[in-house]
Amino acid sequence: MPRRRLTIGLVQMSMAEDRESNVQKALAYVAEAAKKGADVVCLPELFSMRYFPSSRRSGAEPEPVPGKTSRALGECARRNQVVLVGGSIFEAAGNSSFNTCLVFDRTGKVSSKYRKVHIPQDDHYYEQDYFEPGKKYAVARTPAGTFGTLICFDQWYPEPARVERLMGADVIFYPTAIGWVKGIEPIEGDWKEAWESVQVGHAVANSVVVCAVNRVGREGDSNFWGGSFVADQFGKVLLRADDDEGVHTVDCDLGLGRVVEEGWGFMRNRKPSSYRAIAK
Repeated sequence: MPRRRLTIGLVQMSMAEDRESNVQKALAYVAEAAKKGADVVCLPELFSMRYFPSSRRSGAEPEPVPGKTSRALGECARRNQVVLVGGSIFEAAGNSSFNTCLVFDRTGKVSSKYRKVHIPQDDHYYEQDYFEPGKKYAVARTPAGTFGTLICFDQWYPEPARVERLMGADVIFYPTAIGWVKGIEPIEGDWKEAWESVQVGHAVANSVVVCAVNRVGREGDSNFWGGSFVADQFGKVLLRADDDEGVHTVDCDLGLGRVVEEGWGFMRNRKPSSYRAIAK
């Protein structure tokens, strides 16, 4: 099979209190990834702010889309000639607010808009106090490839990954904010190991590249572990970051998806009529 080479840039970063300084740092990292040859660059979830849902009353203010942050991301994509997966933005939309991921093409135009569907609600992750769930999935069709976007807690569900693969995604990006929380013992097992394993499973089950991009650093009682990674279409981890902030790039072969599918037939041997219980 002919190769379809794609270079992915991952921006793993910590966040300060000041929104503008976070945005400017993210833009600088995108430019660095572009200089390293990235075709597509992904930012973490809610990259412009500290992780405010750790408190039920943080006072965090959403912003409109389009707005100041989204315009800055679009200009950054155009200036650096990359496809930019813009992490996510705390979006104000009328009387509602969402956790929203925009993908910008190389001209700076929005190629897709996805609002996080699965919203957690537990200690230090009080997201249902802030976000309404989105209602549909999205992929961005660009000359570099077709890119699906899901956000953080979506990682634990197999259905969204399958849906976006069926929509044509070559790569599924997961902008993320996850870590350990002081005072909460992970008695069920290693959270980080499970987090990576379930996403690698999505890659294999769907013959698709999976890219998870996490934040790092301590914010109050939360310690975000980084660990951003890219897995190929048969589950090989091509890159795994540590817990430092910075830019990582990795090459992948989009053509491998066809090889896996022709050999294993995960898509062509599906039996959708037997899956009806999932939707009940």
